[in-house]
Amino acid sequence: MSAPSVCRPLRLGTRRSALATTQSGLVADRLRALGHEVELVEVVTEGDTSTASLSSLGGTGVFAAALRRALLDGEVDLAVHSLKDLPTAPEPGLVVAAIPVREDPRDVLVALDGLTLGELGAGAVVGTGSPRRVAQLAALGMGLEFKDIRGNVDTRIAMVRDGALDAVVLARAGLSRLGRLDEVAETLDPLQVLPAPGQGALAVECRADDLATRELLAALDDADTRACVTAERAVLAALEAGCSAPVGALAEVVEGEHGIELSLRAFAGTVDGAFDLRRSIVGPVDDAEALGQRLAAVLLEDGAADITGTDVAAPDPRPPVPDPAGATGADPFAAADPRTSPTEEPRPEQHRTERAQ
Repeated sequence: MSAPSVCRPLRLGTRRSALATTQSGLVADRLRALGHEVELVEVVTEGDTSTASLSSLGGTGVFAAALRRALLDGEVDLAVHSLKDLPTAPEPGLVVAAIPVREDPRDVLVALDGLTLGELGAGAVVGTGSPRRVAQLAALGMGLEFKDIRGNVDTRIAMVRDGALDAVVLARAGLSRLGRLDEVAETLDPLQVLPAPGQGALAVECRADDLATRELLAALDDADTRACVTAERAVLAALEAGCSAPVGALAEVVEGEHGIELSLRAFAGTVDGAFDLRRSIVGPVDDAEALGQRLAAVLLEDGAADITGTDVAAPDPRPPVPDPAGATGADPFAAADPRTSPTEEPRPEQHRTERAQ
């Protein structure tokens, strides 16, 4: 397929939610600053219109499928995704050409009266559609209850303000991009709750044979972010093949004993909090995918392979809250950082496996 014509703007496909259009607008602004003309093209996805739970719709890919069809059909030239919404399997004909600098990947708590997690108390009802969050919060043994919810940021926060929930857990990156960090009661420590693989990062995708667009998007790519999410998603991909547990992962580029290294932590557990398995590993930045695969192997060997249940505990008979405006991988990423890194075998760190009482 030929490159986009210089006589028309680049057509950037985006979901229609406020968060999605904000994120797409950030990428569009970066491209405009480089001298490119860009127009946003809204694409409606099944995840935006259905009120069913994400797991019943097929998980993260429900938000990406329509955008990818628009790309492959030539209706748009590029698309912006929340990276955590992309399946780990590559999409034939498409490539993630850029992963810009990542926002803070941590989760946050938005609670009534600004209460922190420790102040909520036993019996407090926390809203989230994420089994990963439920599993880790349940493992803390605080006696929290959980409600499966859907909806955009406004819908979810309104459920707290209206008293339907005591708190909701959201991605800090989304609130930051929307300029709503003042809503945050507490940013959750990754020692308690590890984020979703790729959380806080954006993926800019285009057709693999559109070399002109791939070349101009390369200017937006951040090598450290790509290395981190490559490692995290390698953990997820390996665990998806070997168990059905909720998964969290976080990689960071750090100054280690042997220079610049990649520090990777991961979690797999059960939504009742009875099994909470956490492991970590450190290795070369340019070995990100293999590092993630090695950490996943440790998790599987230490018990993740035996986990089978992923449904959110205590199902609520009421349907999930619909999102009237749209709620709010790709290829196996290769680390793009050419820096020389240590070549010694990474050092797995065996953390205590905690079980909620």
